[in-house]
Amino acid sequence: MKHILVPHSHDHSEAIQTAEEASSIGIRAAWISLAGMGATALLQIAIVWLSGSVALLADTLHNLGHLATTIPLIIAFRLGRRAPTRRYSYGFRRAEDLVGLLIGAVIALSAGLIIWESVRALTAQRGMTHLGWVLAAAVIGAAGNEIVARYRIRAGRRIGSAALIAEGQHARTDALTSLAVALGVLGAWAGLPWVDPVIGLVIAAVVVAVLVGSMRTVLRRLMDGVEAGTLDLIESTAAATPGVISVDQARARWSGHRLEAELDVAVQANLSIEAGHDLAHAVQERLRRDVPHLHRAAILLAPAPAGP
Repeated sequence: MKHILVPHSHDHSEAIQTAEEASSIGIRAAWISLAGMGATALLQIAIVWLSGSVALLADTLHNLGHLATTIPLIIAFRLGRRAPTRRYSYGFRRAEDLVGLLIGAVIALSAGLIIWESVRALTAQRGMTHLGWVLAAAVIGAAGNEIVARYRIRAGRRIGSAALIAEGQHARTDALTSLAVALGVLGAWAGLPWVDPVIGLVIAAVVVAVLVGSMRTVLRRLMDGVEAGTLDLIESTAAATPGVISVDQARARWSGHRLEAELDVAVQANLSIEAGHDLAHAVQERLRRDVPHLHRAAILLAPAPAGP
């Protein structure tokens, strides 16, 4: 269950190594999933209007939240392709992380609206109609949202995008909550109308749990944090390069869906400038090959301390 709700943010076997290809995959995933979520939301809006189901309304609001955040995500991917400028010398890929905060705000807003509508329904119960249509919409919504979630999360893992993974997690909670809507319909059929708004509150709790998990990764990246084991992989990969005596210090950070690293590498004291340049290039190439999502690595060579 933890792996389903909080998937890993990177996968070594699926990593895309070029920034241009990664951006293209992210944009394509956003557009395709936007179409899928839009179709699901339109169907659910019609059924909510007919039935008055609060649980289905909660699920629909969640779907509309996707539509509100996918366009800024596409803009961020396109902005990240722009070349660095004198003012933004590291480029514009951090726009993707900022959109991750927007996604979190929309998820939080949808949770608040769900709680509001659910409490209103508990205090002034409303009759549900067209229960068969509500059940059908819930099942179709669950299937459609899960397909979109798998596609987004897989694409996000391939390119290392925390924002795209957050959107996928958002879609996965929709799939789970659509199944919860079906439980509300069964409760109404059993003569228990309070089940529907209670399910709405359960949905809100699930949304908040996913929000916390998603924003933990986004905020860590904005604070230049990396996943456990990232620096170990960078250091061991650089140290395995012939001519490197040791790696004295390594730093890494995410910029959008690409990693940037800086390494202090100890080499022989009598190494020529030309040989040092070739060695630094060899370290960079090995890192790009073996470290997923790495965009660039700055290598600082220093003479190793003389022995006793």
